[in-house]
Amino acid sequence: MRTVQLSLDQIRNLGILAHVDAGKTTVTERILYATGTTHKRGEVHDGTTVTDFDSQERDRGITIFAAAASCSWNDHRINLIDTPGHVDFADEVERSLRVLDGAIVVFDAVAGVEPQSESVWRQADRHGVPRIAFVNKLDRAGADLDTAVESIRARLHPVPLVVQLPIGAEGEFTGVVDLLRMRSLTWPDGETVKEGPVPGVLLDEAKRRRRLIEEAVAELHPLALEEFCADSTVSAPTMVSVLRELTRTGEALVVLAGSAYRNRGVEPLLDAVVDYLPSPLEVPAVRGMHGDQEQERAADPSAPFAALVFKVVSTTTGRQTFLRVYSGTIRKGEVVQDVGALRTERISRILRVQADRHTEVDQAEAGDIVAVIGVKTARVGTTLCVPSDPLLLEPPPVADPVVTVAVEARRSADSDRLSSALAWLVEEDPSLVVRNDPQTGQTVLSGMGELHLEVAVEKIRRRHGLDIGVGRPRVSYREAVVRGVSGLLYRHVRQSGGPGQFAHVELGVEPLDAASGFEFESVVVGGRVPREYVRAVEMGCRDALAEGPLGGHPVTGLKVTLTDGATHPNDSSEMAFRVAGRLALREALRSCELELLEPVVEVAVTVPDEAVGGVLGDLSARRGRVSGSATRSGTSTITAAVPLAELFGYSNALRSRTHGRGTFTARPTGYARVKA
Repeated sequence: MRTVQLSLDQIRNLGILAHVDAGKTTVTERILYATGTTHKRGEVHDGTTVTDFDSQERDRGITIFAAAASCSWNDHRINLIDTPGHVDFADEVERSLRVLDGAIVVFDAVAGVEPQSESVWRQADRHGVPRIAFVNKLDRAGADLDTAVESIRARLHPVPLVVQLPIGAEGEFTGVVDLLRMRSLTWPDGETVKEGPVPGVLLDEAKRRRRLIEEAVAELHPLALEEFCADSTVSAPTMVSVLRELTRTGEALVVLAGSAYRNRGVEPLLDAVVDYLPSPLEVPAVRGMHGDQEQERAADPSAPFAALVFKVVSTTTGRQTFLRVYSGTIRKGEVVQDVGALRTERISRILRVQADRHTEVDQAEAGDIVAVIGVKTARVGTTLCVPSDPLLLEPPPVADPVVTVAVEARRSADSDRLSSALAWLVEEDPSLVVRNDPQTGQTVLSGMGELHLEVAVEKIRRRHGLDIGVGRPRVSYREAVVRGVSGLLYRHVRQSGGPGQFAHVELGVEPLDAASGFEFESVVVGGRVPREYVRAVEMGCRDALAEGPLGGHPVTGLKVTLTDGATHPNDSSEMAFRVAGRLALREALRSCELELLEPVVEVAVTVPDEAVGGVLGDLSARRGRVSGSATRSGTSTITAAVPLAELFGYSNALRSRTHGRGTFTARPTGYARVKA
């Protein structure tokens, strides 16, 4: 298929981020409809959405898998990724943010900033992704733009610049005032935007708010200050230019408003995407390792090809590998290199994806997000490059799983099929981990939460037609060092007739904060342990961290220092020192004082006021520590830190206690000591 060639400054790669049920998928559907990409508005409650195309997403009414779609607006191509809002699928958001240049963060006009809103905001902060905000659901009872914006300011700490004023409130919400151009935008038929003058009853308030924006941008940007001082105002073109730069640098947050479900506010949101969010040319050039040296690769179609795999999907028509192309151009039939595996792959097809549909294209260039067919082994985080000039890009991080279940095929004849299905599952979702429990011999599946594992198991049942038995969920504990040891000498010597194994190491172990994980340092002097053997000792120590002495749980929060060692001219090898490192650290850990840690989550429970007492008592019984509460419109929101192990089945218990009117959300906050 031939496509219109666009320059890089006409491309926007952005994600839609939000707390679950803030209206994120509805915003995506309305964008696709407004741009003419779809000809019927998809509805979450009807199961007709484009991006929530998986049967489980439609059954559950939530986004589970990040879905990509492309559309065009005002001669710009917008590559969209609709991300999950549920905390169990935060790794899907992480992988998406790794390849995006900007984001729309959607907030509920009634609830404001919710727990997962904070989580995705912090994720975007870590990746340096510029954002604009869309306060959605202004047609709902209790909706208030100013209150929602104040919660954004108080909890996320940006400088919000609200560039629109609602026309009407709650059920009477009909449109917005564009404060930059001082015009009204309304949707009288729910389809087409109508431009007009600012309503007389809102004119004074619109002028006041316009003045506040001028003063705010004049404080933040010298160009706006210069014009403000000269003319006592800032023109709309200057305002757009300045807001674009402030958005790119993160110094301010442009806030828009609307109701995606009512189709009000979508076209101005698309204009804001084009006006304020950066193109691939305006974000820092990607950096990677070229051999032992760090190298920068510009977003240039004529540069050597480099792309990062951020999603893998197995379909009935083949394996789709989703790429963000950072530099160069890739064409059908060309050979690329999997840099990490040093393997070459041939690209047989290139697809521009619309969720579960696609259009075939002849090539993809720097700035594109596409799927390719023909890449057989690349996983999430793999770098694909031109073989003549490889560049290894940093993969997205993968969170440690916190919940585990045992899985088995009910029929012994299906055991091999289950193993294949689990391998395929982990290939698609790296935040899932499969292992065999050495104590019970069971196959164990670990993930980010109960829902995450439920979805994974159901995916196997539906796609592979397997009847699977699933054990009770168990949390993943950690072991942490409280008091270390020093000067532990370990000698590894083996002789079996041929070349032997010889490695002497001396280690010291000291505690770190559990969140710090593991650190390794060598202070050996005089070349007593060569550099390659030092690396082998570190690898051996990492091997030993998999099972601690308290209960076989992973060990975290420690620093290991290699203080001395000895080698043999014939029998020393990297393998010998790796074995020595592993056995030495295991012996050292048995001499250390350790404590058991359990995962803790922050829970926000929203209940009717009359149910607060019972909910507080239940949280206390679950070892929860209440950290705050807020009351609004007859409901209370209680925030508490609760051990994850105590939350299994909490959803049903809360519904029972509140007669179906209570809801809760949870997000991981780390690990805490298990109290005896």
